[in-house]
Amino acid sequence: MCTDFCIPQPSSIPRKKYPVIDYIYPGPQGGSVRNFSFTASRRDNQALAELGFIVVELEGTSNPLRSKRFHDMSYGNMADNTLPDQIAAIQQLAAVRTYMDTSRVGIWGHSGGGFATACAMFVYPDFFKVGISESGNHDNRNYEDDWGERYIGLETKNARGVSNYEAQANQVHAKNLKGKLMLAHGMMDDNVPPYNTLLVVEALEKANKDYDLVIFPNSRHGFGAYTNYMMRRRWDYFVQHLLGLTPPKEYLIKNGTDPRNVE
Repeated sequence: MCTDFCIPQPSSIPRKKYPVIDYIYPGPQGGSVRNFSFTASRRDNQALAELGFIVVELEGTSNPLRSKRFHDMSYGNMADNTLPDQIAAIQQLAAVRTYMDTSRVGIWGHSGGGFATACAMFVYPDFFKVGISESGNHDNRNYEDDWGERYIGLETKNARGVSNYEAQANQVHAKNLKGKLMLAHGMMDDNVPPYNTLLVVEALEKANKDYDLVIFPNSRHGFGAYTNYMMRRRWDYFVQHLLGLTPPKEYLIKNGTDPRNVE
């Protein structure tokens, strides 16, 4: 006899389908999951799940803690961003977990995850429908040399004068956007300069594409005092564009102690 704690088999799960949100950090020095120790909830994934989404974190080809050959996938090919692995894994999961709606897939990430999110929306626009790209290093020619050169190598140009970094820059592919994209950046970012996001903004405008932009005038790479504001905007964006619902206007997220932890 099954107890209350039995995990329902796919055949017994209700027919209702839920949109999918893919949290991504492509590495290659880390990955989406990073810490493999047990944690009941990472970031705001639990909150997103309670809003009605299937939330996934996937380690893709090129993430560390595997063989060197596996990790070497990143070298010279940062724009891969583990995205083929993300798509394949979501499709395979949905094949046995039929409540996952692969016609409504969102993606979000910060920093390298912001780079990967915009890339996902531009290179795989028929799969990823909603993206939130935070503080992305969209063109590694405009980021730290000890990052881009470590994995891509020194910049070279072919006979036509085209840089080996060119095809790996998100603004080059921005014209392919089909879905809903929100870009966010702190204007005092001392890690990824904010003009990385402005390169994408300019390319979207040149291509006559709609997009959303959130700017934090006095925030650095993390959004500091505005973290809750960005989290609320993230929830609202996915609720509106993946669930097709109207979120509560300007819901205020307050930090506090979980009452279950109070004696």
